[in-house]
Amino acid sequence: MDALLTKDKKKVLAEEMPARTTTKISGAEALLRCLVGEGVDVLFGYPGGAIMPVYDALYHYADKLNHVLVRHEQGAIHAAQGFARASGRVGVAVATSGPGAMNLVTGLADALIDSTPVVCITGQVFAHLLGTDAFQETDVINTTIPVTKWNVQVTEAGDIASAVARAFYIAKTGRPGPVLVDITKNAQNEMIDEFEYKRCEKIVTYKPRPVLQMNQIEQAVDLINNAKRPYLLAGQGVLLSGASKELIAFSEKTGIPVACTLLGLGCFPTDHPNYAGYLGMHGNYGPNLNTNECDVLIGLGMRFDDRVTGNVSKYARQAKIIHIDIDKAEINKIIKADVSVHADAKEALTALTGRCDTRRHDQWIQTFREYEKIEYEKVVHHEFNPSGPLMMAEVINMLSAMTNGEATIVTDVGQHQMVTARYYNYKKARTSITSGGAGTMGFALPAAIGAKLSSPEKQVIAIAGDGGFQMTVQELGTIMQYKVPVKILVLNNNFLGMVRQWQQLFHGKRYSFTEMENPDFIKLADAFGIPGRKIDHRDDLSDALTEMLAAPGAFLLEAVVGREDNVFPMVPSGAAVSEILLEAPEVKS
Repeated sequence: MDALLTKDKKKVLAEEMPARTTTKISGAEALLRCLVGEGVDVLFGYPGGAIMPVYDALYHYADKLNHVLVRHEQGAIHAAQGFARASGRVGVAVATSGPGAMNLVTGLADALIDSTPVVCITGQVFAHLLGTDAFQETDVINTTIPVTKWNVQVTEAGDIASAVARAFYIAKTGRPGPVLVDITKNAQNEMIDEFEYKRCEKIVTYKPRPVLQMNQIEQAVDLINNAKRPYLLAGQGVLLSGASKELIAFSEKTGIPVACTLLGLGCFPTDHPNYAGYLGMHGNYGPNLNTNECDVLIGLGMRFDDRVTGNVSKYARQAKIIHIDIDKAEINKIIKADVSVHADAKEALTALTGRCDTRRHDQWIQTFREYEKIEYEKVVHHEFNPSGPLMMAEVINMLSAMTNGEATIVTDVGQHQMVTARYYNYKKARTSITSGGAGTMGFALPAAIGAKLSSPEKQVIAIAGDGGFQMTVQELGTIMQYKVPVKILVLNNNFLGMVRQWQQLFHGKRYSFTEMENPDFIKLADAFGIPGRKIDHRDDLSDALTEMLAAPGAFLLEAVVGREDNVFPMVPSGAAVSEILLEAPEVKS
């Protein structure tokens, strides 16, 4: 038809028709639009050459994305972990290529074993330079395969949206975990047509939520209804599935006592009459002993890791085992289950509660109370000795009372971590945040920053030893710059305490490179504009904790505690849970 139009008529039509324009955006801006589309409002990162286009685009997104400049990339991912653990949302960390990306690896490993949903965005060298040992190039994909739930490298801008959508979906569904998206610099710079971001709703080859098998539930119900000494071990899966209320309802109907793993703390109220205590190597006496006395043992959203089982060959041999977990790979991996329930904890508990008989197990629960009395006489009584040095247990116990067990507590790794698990009486879900499976020193300070930024209305307290605190102490700069009102409690014994304890008990008291000469922590905090106080006597404890908790902004409290303060009870390495120690054995040189 155009061939029939004169040149003049074509010109007139062209002038009358609106111009067809296409708005283009860079791959870097596309990434930011993806993050906004996922509901991200806080991200933690550190800029560098290979991620610079993203940071340039981020300059114009200050009203939508609150970027927190950490002082080290490890601080970024730990902060993202704390954000995720406190809120239940996906945490986001950003880093450049090479050493920047490599500094995320420890946090990725930590997040994987502790089932924490984080998405890490890393920059990468130009695609045509891959494999040439270009400046700050590392093979981040092959490096992080073992420590991520999924990872992907994006070399074209048009693939950014689909990769990010998949990343968030995989990170937060099923058993949560860390995902890494590595984006080459050319993909960040390339221009693409403006797009509408669509969240990923399913992946054909990935089935994150198993279908509840009612025959498995019926088998479990049969064991539970006929049990005389049933016992439930609650792990972090209860928290991840949001099943705390369902667990309470199940326990109250069936009368079954509940003990919590380290990562499960907070999923069941410590003041509930059916609460049995804290489980594990440094857990309470009764919960460990009764593992080898129960007749039905229910593992709910927990892995039966070595810190819980002790010597596997001597673990709960007398009991029928019910294992409920969303990750099929965990079932029968360490402890063989008589009944396997591959399911989400909340869904499984709802089904069990509706089918189990209403029962009471008062005499069985009373055995836990009797063991509590023994533990008090042998352990607790000595940890509150008014004539000796200030003890970690005293500090944590008073902190718990002052906060009514409702603060969000972020612990580092070591003796203070175990003492906090024993003496802080958690009342609410998602208020206990720690590095469990990886045991990463330096976790607490940056993770507390993330936790506070995710829940500004909550009181967030980082508890660390003098060793772990110094591993990420530079994040005091992050607190200073963003005025994060997090409270910091350093329990200082001038030792790498947990290692020293093992050296004392099992290595002839040979304290090989565990004694520490520390800086003045209060002066250090002051250099970052953070007020602080140091105490070394119990008479000052109440006033100091009150001052810390009442401070309008960040505050550092250093409590000097007993130098050779040991944590008991303790299940020695290679021992059965029933061989738990209440006091130090005779030291052999």
